[in-house]
Amino acid sequence: MVKEIEKAGFPVVQMANLIPVAKSVGANKIVPTISIPYPLGDPNTSISEQWKLRYHRVGVALDALTTDIKEQTVFSVKI
Repeated sequence: MVKEIEKAGFPVVQMANLIPVAKSVGANKIVPTISIPYPLGDPNTSISEQWKLRYHRVGVALDALTTDIKEQTVFSVKI
């Protein structure tokens, strides 16, 4: 699906926790997430920590949208 959207001219970032799968399906811009049931959060942390984590990951994804790349790229999410 990602490749078809990009063919139509729209930039796409795939946020995924299974990076090898995202690579194998051809996603070009990949932002790692936390886990399958909680891709952008961790229920074992406080609400403010979860918000901070989500804010950061979405920020990385937005930056990835505007980044020119030549090959598949996994963007770093280190704070």
